[in-house]
This record gives sequence, C-alpha cells and structure tokens, in this order.
Amino acid sequence: MGSATEATKDISENLLGDKKVTVVFVLGGPGSGKGTQCANIVEHYGFTHLSAGDLLRAEIKSGSENGTMIQNMIKEGKIVPSEVTIKLLQTAILENGNDKFLIDGFPRNEENRAAFERVTGIVPEFVLFFDCSEEEMERRLLGRNQGRVDDNIETIKKRFKVFVESSLPVVEHYESLGKVKRIDAAKPIPEVFEDIKVIFSSLASKVMKLVIISS
Repeated sequence: MGSATEATKDISENLLGDKKVTVVFVLGGPGSGKGTQCANIVEHYGFTHLSAGDLLRAEIKSGSENGTMIQNMIKEGKIVPSEVTIKLLQTAILENGNDKFLIDGFPRNEENRAAFERVTGIVPEFVLFFDCSEEEMERRLLGRNQGRVDDNIETIKKRFKVFVESSLPVVEHYESLGKVKRIDAAKPIPEVFEDIKVIFSSLASKVMKLVIISS
C-alpha cells in the first residue's frame, strides 16, 4: 500500500519549484545515433544531456528494489512506469546548475508525455527526431559491443516494436503542434551534425533576441 502511495506522490509532485528550464526532447529508435549527437550538442551549444536510459541503468546498478524492477522490464522490452523516470529526470535537473537540457529517450509514450508536462509544467522547445530505417538501426546495434543486456537480436526486435507502437504517437503529437525537427539519421555522423547545427544555431539566435528584448 505504501509503495503505491509513494508512486502516486512521485508522479503528482513537481520537484522543480521555480527553476525555469529550456528542454529539448530527443527521440529516435534504438541505434539511431541520438547519444553521439547529444554529445556534439553539449559540446557546441552548452546543453546538459540527460539520457533517460542512462538514468535508469544507473538506478539498476545501484542494486535498489526499484533498479531490479527496471531491469526486469527492460529485459522484456517493456516501458518503465512514468513515475520512475519522471522522478529521476526531475532530480537530475534540480542537481544541475544548467538551465538547458536535452532529454534523450523520453517521453517513450503518450502517457509519459502527458504526465511529464502535467507534473513539471514544462513543454519542450521542440522535439529533435532522429529518423532512421529499422534495417540501419539493427545493423548498428548488432555492431555495438557495450555488453548491454538489451542488445541481442530478440530484444532489439522487441525494442523496435515498442518504439513504433508507443513512441511514434508522441512524435506525431508534437508534429501537430509544429514542434518536431526531423533529422535524416541514416547519414554519416558529421553530416547529421551539420543538419543539427542549423537547428540549434537558430535556437541560440532566438534565445539571444529574447534576452535583449527582456533587458
């Protein structure tokens, strides 16, 4: 009973207080190259990269009861409950001095999206969507050697299925609001980043104008 109450409290509580932040959601299928490009954006544009997957894996590594539950869900290709990921993301934002965040691999579904906006009051500046074919993503994932439990062929297929069924509706929602920036992620890494630079240079210019106006 206690844990259910705590979970409800987690998802209904805004931990951020008065902290104002700019958030860009980074979405794309497994193996679409999000992590590599997020590192480039951090280096060139001063964002902090928050990977939902990395935060969840750190929780697993901690050996907590929560971590064991997360590990079992990932093995089965399931999506982790919103309350777990939202609390991890809010804590990471609060503990960081920056006010610009790339949130990578979240929201995974419409329920995630609605819960995040409701709890935090944050609407993303835009969604950076890495568009890549399933064949290319599979080739990349099978070529990785990171010792991850979610990189075998059977689980990869499950992850693709979950992404298409659950995450694409999130992209479609934001697309209807004119908030999606699509990237052809099948291109070589340097070419992908050239496309990204156009988007983020435009954002930096917009923020600068707002600062000038407000001052």
